[in-house]
Amino acid sequence: MEDDGGEGSSFLVSIIENRAKEVGLAAFDLRSASLHLSQYIETSSLYENTKTLLHFYDPIVIIVPPNKSASNSTSAVTELVDKFYGSAKKAVLSRGCFDDTKGAILIKNLAARDPSALGLDSYYKQYYLCLAAAAAVLKWTEAEKGVVVTNHSLSVTFNGTFDHMNIDATSVQNLEIIEPFHSALLGTSNKKRSLFHMLKTTKTVGGTRLLRANLLQPLKDIETINARLDCLDELMNNEQLFFALCQVLRKFPKETDRVLCHFCFKPKKVTIEALSVDRAKKSQVLVSSVILLKTALDALPLLSKALKDAKSFLLSNIYKSVCENEKYDLIKKRIEEVIDEDVLHARVPFVACTQQCFAVKAEIDGLLDISRRSFCETSEDIHTLANNYRESFKLPNLKLSFKNRQGFHFIIPKKNIQGKLPSKFIQIVKHGNNIHCSTLELASLNARNKSAAAECYTRTEVCLEELTDAIRENVSALTLLAEMLCLLDMIVNSFSHMISTMPVDQYTRPEFTENGPMAIDAGRHPILESIHNDFVANNLFLSEASNMVIVTGPNMSGKSTFLQQVCLIVILAHVGCYVPARFSTLRVVDRVFTRMGAVDNLESNSSTFMTEMKETAFIMQNVSQRSLIVMDELGRATSSSDGFAIAWSCCEHLLSLKAYTIFATHMENISELATIYPNVKIHHFHVELKNNHLEFMFQLKEGPKHIPHYGLLLAEVAGLPSSVIETARMITSRISEKEKKRMEINCLQNRSIQNAYHVAQRLLCLKYSNQDEDTIRQALHNLKEYCIKQKL
Repeated sequence: MEDDGGEGSSFLVSIIENRAKEVGLAAFDLRSASLHLSQYIETSSLYENTKTLLHFYDPIVIIVPPNKSASNSTSAVTELVDKFYGSAKKAVLSRGCFDDTKGAILIKNLAARDPSALGLDSYYKQYYLCLAAAAAVLKWTEAEKGVVVTNHSLSVTFNGTFDHMNIDATSVQNLEIIEPFHSALLGTSNKKRSLFHMLKTTKTVGGTRLLRANLLQPLKDIETINARLDCLDELMNNEQLFFALCQVLRKFPKETDRVLCHFCFKPKKVTIEALSVDRAKKSQVLVSSVILLKTALDALPLLSKALKDAKSFLLSNIYKSVCENEKYDLIKKRIEEVIDEDVLHARVPFVACTQQCFAVKAEIDGLLDISRRSFCETSEDIHTLANNYRESFKLPNLKLSFKNRQGFHFIIPKKNIQGKLPSKFIQIVKHGNNIHCSTLELASLNARNKSAAAECYTRTEVCLEELTDAIRENVSALTLLAEMLCLLDMIVNSFSHMISTMPVDQYTRPEFTENGPMAIDAGRHPILESIHNDFVANNLFLSEASNMVIVTGPNMSGKSTFLQQVCLIVILAHVGCYVPARFSTLRVVDRVFTRMGAVDNLESNSSTFMTEMKETAFIMQNVSQRSLIVMDELGRATSSSDGFAIAWSCCEHLLSLKAYTIFATHMENISELATIYPNVKIHHFHVELKNNHLEFMFQLKEGPKHIPHYGLLLAEVAGLPSSVIETARMITSRISEKEKKRMEINCLQNRSIQNAYHVAQRLLCLKYSNQDEDTIRQALHNLKEYCIKQKL
């Protein structure tokens, strides 16, 4: 199947929902012949879960049923597609095409693995929506692309709801995972300021796509994460292996994953018009794919040599499943029986054209040999013609160029032309310092040359029919090879490359526990530290005994940066990469929620505050015990009393859960939560006040700290009149005096509960500690003395 060969999306997505707001989604990747099924209850009125998946797949076509899902209602999913995804082509199929029974049969016949291994075999009735969506997307592919999927060649994954960490589309934007803020305004030069573009040093298109997919949907399985981290450990400790893999991966074609779909798909019908332009193009793509596959298989022995002594589970598993797999030798032998051993994959257009024409060995097909002779003769005649023109018209610098669409044409430097070009030259186009042109003789030879090449492709395809059928029998092995190469590309060329370019020990391996604390020692922002050499590192500790941290501090002191930093460290750890910290231990996170910054949403007629409330409502409706929530300045977009009330009540709701929460605020009264709830910790960003000026230290410290009238100081710097500043200072001093007295009373009343929680937190830390028995016994003894001293 044709593909643009770029990094853009190649997904077709089919969506359907029922009246209970249950959504079934099937995403079909034309590039790698894989089908991803999801079915979930849409818990948000704004369909945030569906938006998240559509943002993840970035489809080129979205297939939906007709807008009327019932006599008196419309499909909200269809409206969502119309409203937010105008760039994707929308295809409407009748509801009869969304047939779950047919979808189940198709998957059973086409899936490379047994459906029972997917968790679908005994749940056909339960997950009927995603099966119906699968039937529709496969039907559309057959009708529009004119191809059918080869039996038992389709890689099918069933997510059910979400078996990866879920990061909603708003959080992806807030955290600058794929694109930085204001990328449209700042231009492409600013793209390096996103996590994806910072890590995007992959060498293959498949590796780049895998990296993007992992950042948008990080892993949750500790065993898989640790396997990747073990692999990184080995690569960082074994330079010879690291550099050997870097060199070997360059030998594989960048389009290795794209090769697969040409063997997973076959034409729907064999038509008589074998000599048509479209047919010739498809033949050319097939020949190119076989050559690419041959190049990839030729590089396998080098990969085998590099991985032979690898110790980590991931690398040794690749060696056993790929390098020792006899199927690749069988495929290679079959290819060598038909394909000339000297044929290599080429990127230069005419060289690639020639390679494809001479791919099949001589004397296999008589008509092919005749077509080749014609192709060679016309090519020689064209070069002879160019030599004649150089002599006849005294144009020694006349060059012959070739492009796939245009064929051969002449390029003449302007400085070599005295006056006008002879009338023999036609189709004259100025291009920089050169002139591109042709002649009637060249056009005639071009046509004959193209015809001969097209005949070569067609006859080559006939010769390759038996070979392609043999390759299709082992297509699952090729799928495995492509997956392993993409994974190696991501781990070696992205993760390992980034870590190796940093100073020693700047990035360290994160540790994972099922229910332990989240501790980050000297954590840094992975994006900003590449811009600012003097970036200040900060610590964080969250546990069941203190699952909420409230961060205070003046504007510009670093609160938003810290919130973003924690989330990016968590995401990096969950994709199996080292993190920018001295030490880190994390509890597995199932969802990341962010509420950071807000602007008016004119498209949906939502004010800043309304947008803020919708985002907060989505968090409250979907949060679980294993979620990570970061909230920045909640409630600041409305009146101070209402904003404070909403912020306080949201904090109380989140405190009742075991979710880890970081809450940044300007409202100093929110700090009172710590005097009532012992599982709240107060932190502040240190700021020094010198000569009525704020000096930002960007250092996070424990405990509350009152910076008197920092808002007034910033307002004064901004240029507000002194009379206005003095009046404001007088008003705020009266308010703060009353609040200070109330805080002192609350602290005294709840001190005993705070001390008890402090002890509980220490005990939890010791529970998940890796220290030896004597150290733990000493820590328990110290804790006992502390309890006696505090009279607990």
